[in-house]
Amino acid sequence: MKHIVLLFLMGCFLSCNSKPQSSESSEILVSYSADVGEPSYDGRILLILADNNDSEPRFQVSEGLNAQPIFGINIDGLVPHSNVVFDASILGFPNKSISELTPGTYYAQAVLHTYETFNLSTGHTVKLPMDNGEGQQWNRSPGNLYSTPIAVEVTEEGFKNFEIVLDKIIPEIEPPEDTEWIKHVKLKSDLLSEFWGRDMFLGAHVLLPKGFDEHPEAKYPLMIFHGHFPADFGGFRTTPPDKSMVPEYAARFDVDGYNIIQEQEAYDFYKRWNDPDFPRFIIIKIQHPTPYYDDSYAVNSANQGPYGDALTYELIPHIEKLFRGQGEGWSRFLYGGSTGGWEALAVQVKYPDEYNGCFAACPDPIDFEAYCLTNIYEDENAYFVGNDHKKVEVPGHRDYLGNISSTVKESNHLELVLGDRSRSGGQYDIWEATYSPQGKDGYPERLWDKKTGAINSEVASYWKEHYDLRHILERDWDQLGEKLKGKIHIYCGDMDNYYLNNAVYLMEDFLESTTNPYYEGQVDYGDRAEHCWNGDHDNPNYISRLRYNSMYVPKIMERILKSAPEGADLTSWRYQ
Repeated sequence: MKHIVLLFLMGCFLSCNSKPQSSESSEILVSYSADVGEPSYDGRILLILADNNDSEPRFQVSEGLNAQPIFGINIDGLVPHSNVVFDASILGFPNKSISELTPGTYYAQAVLHTYETFNLSTGHTVKLPMDNGEGQQWNRSPGNLYSTPIAVEVTEEGFKNFEIVLDKIIPEIEPPEDTEWIKHVKLKSDLLSEFWGRDMFLGAHVLLPKGFDEHPEAKYPLMIFHGHFPADFGGFRTTPPDKSMVPEYAARFDVDGYNIIQEQEAYDFYKRWNDPDFPRFIIIKIQHPTPYYDDSYAVNSANQGPYGDALTYELIPHIEKLFRGQGEGWSRFLYGGSTGGWEALAVQVKYPDEYNGCFAACPDPIDFEAYCLTNIYEDENAYFVGNDHKKVEVPGHRDYLGNISSTVKESNHLELVLGDRSRSGGQYDIWEATYSPQGKDGYPERLWDKKTGAINSEVASYWKEHYDLRHILERDWDQLGEKLKGKIHIYCGDMDNYYLNNAVYLMEDFLESTTNPYYEGQVDYGDRAEHCWNGDHDNPNYISRLRYNSMYVPKIMERILKSAPEGADLTSWRYQ
């Protein structure tokens, strides 16, 4: 009898303390209207349920502490008024399922991220999102469909089924217009077009030097600013800030009026660009988005094609021809931060004779023994460290005091919701699209299982031989050393938000050990500096990040005067 009473009481306890089962099936039906878009679509439908209406839900997706629930489904051949069902089985982030939503009011919105079919030169057929002038941003990409947000109530019992209709289409983006100072170039790449099986284009925003038209005899050195997709040549302004501008707060830097500071810095750069003692250069910001990301990582890749060759041998010579560049390796310099930092160093390493120096700030992992906090060659799992008795989840993002806001697992699970087969447009997926071999299905092979974090050692070995920059330098220093002497400059904060400083430490250990020859470059760190510190010890990050286009010029001039070959033109571009 005691056992019966105990079981009865336990049943009552569990019944009283468990969440009641929903009487509703809790399904959300998504379709698109025949009044918008094409007769049919391939792609991925993303459903966002934000707990606020401060901005459209599609602009509130993140992996940080303010993450809002999002769910994703692939679709093929979707036609108007056909329902796509989101139920408890559909993967989401940070809630794995819509059945886990916390009770409250939500604002629901859906987006159809459209895919196109590519017949690759490798013989594979893949479906991927084409960039449409926005830099691979699914929530802003022209041609994508989206819905008007609607309010939804979620209770302890769940929510009533409802429908969402994609009734709007994101409009085309107006390209920037040429000005006296800034020109815009678009070039069809034969190399990339052959790989992708369709016309593919590269672009650049070109800042001309003072006196360009007045000095037709001048031929100019070239500064190449690598980084994420630039909509235009930002950071250059010919007029002072608008005095009527309302100051805006920048939460990232905890600075009020940052919009005014940005415009003032842009105007100050314009004035510096016109100083009599400022060297006359051409600066370009490159547009090279791919169907996987907002830029290609500027190297040849099994999955993305020969972007390294296309940029170095097609786009850059084309720009130099149009705008009277010197057109020789001694006159070309690379710089950038984060992704751009990795690209600057990688391009210098991969094309040592074509460029005369790189300035790599806060670069993405340049040694895969420190792939952020993971050693991909020795660790078995990217999401957890520990043993059978205790496991700790690997952090992915911190502030300068070490406070963690997301983990590697969370970042990857969000990417898996945004797109499978490395199609999320996220950071880990583009690393795979760049560094991995091509799989049998035509998509990148996974470095690790996206759900569990289990590392594939064969893929890791491929990464090592092709894209681990520290390993490549050490392996090939007898061939590369003389060509790279004096060209490598790396900068990173010692509290980089993504732990990128760890790989820089390993790279520094190798570079400082070089003796035949010694690398004769620079590696420097910012004390307690976050992402993306670029070598400026005198100003805060929110200022120095706005000065990339001028801060390395003195070192570039020193390098030119030291290394230019006999007979090089060192005078035509040195006018006042």
